[in-house]
Amino acid sequence: MTAPAALGFIGIGLMGRPMALRLLDAGHRLTVWNRSRDKLAPVLARGATAADTPAAVARAADVVMICVTDQRSVRDVLFGADGVAAGGAPGKVVVDFSSIAPAAAREYAARLEAECGMGLVDAPVSGGVPGAEKGTLAIMAGGRAEHVDRVRPLIAHIAQRFTRMGDSGAGQATKLCNQVIVGSLLPVLAEAVRLAEAAGVDAAMLPEALRGGWADSIPLQVFAPRMAARAWSPPLGAADTMLKDLDNALALAREGGIELPMLRDAAQRYRLLSERGLGGEDPAALIRLLGRD
Repeated sequence: MTAPAALGFIGIGLMGRPMALRLLDAGHRLTVWNRSRDKLAPVLARGATAADTPAAVARAADVVMICVTDQRSVRDVLFGADGVAAGGAPGKVVVDFSSIAPAAAREYAARLEAECGMGLVDAPVSGGVPGAEKGTLAIMAGGRAEHVDRVRPLIAHIAQRFTRMGDSGAGQATKLCNQVIVGSLLPVLAEAVRLAEAAGVDAAMLPEALRGGWADSIPLQVFAPRMAARAWSPPLGAADTMLKDLDNALALAREGGIELPMLRDAAQRYRLLSERGLGGEDPAALIRLLGRD
């Protein structure tokens, strides 16, 4: 059994909360910070200690985990006033579960090491809120092998798979590949549900009818029922979050000089949701772009 460790967790949101709770349940000491302090209540009730700043988290913990919404938030948490770098020290490691651009992950890793000697593992996750709650996430890691190996026993509490894909930025690049698949599949699922409805078929039965066949997938089983019922609360994510990831994937494709037309078309569907004021909705809201609302 892994000995209890002094950990920090920054970002107690939709994904961060269940991840932090699993670490507490495993017996680890957890110092936490969140921009909106009221969101700390569930983890404080389970024994976490609140810090006033990210720097204070870094001073209290040997491993600092971050799960925030976007690249700017990661940068602010690491390098803003009273950020992690201000409280960091050699021998400590940051694990960033956020989804950001691979180039930013490389930049932040180099800067963090230069400013305070801390290592950085970029470790975006796949599996959504259900995976975070059950500890079955798939996590793709980038960074030095020694840093990844050091945090591996801790990650075992929150993920069923933790794969080092290469040096800094490789985890983020792999997550973008994941998002190309999932983000492109969800608009197709919405079209399949809408086609079933138009044909007089009970769309809610699609997941069971297709289970075990080549069309089966976790997104089919999770999102098709939500689409058929026009019910997606509580949300499993946000369309704008997916759009952010798909835009990062398109930028990476441009850097590599390649065209990804399916990805471009999928991103446009999420952009339409955002333009209609639905960017904060669960991605199942894609069905609303196809009529019969």
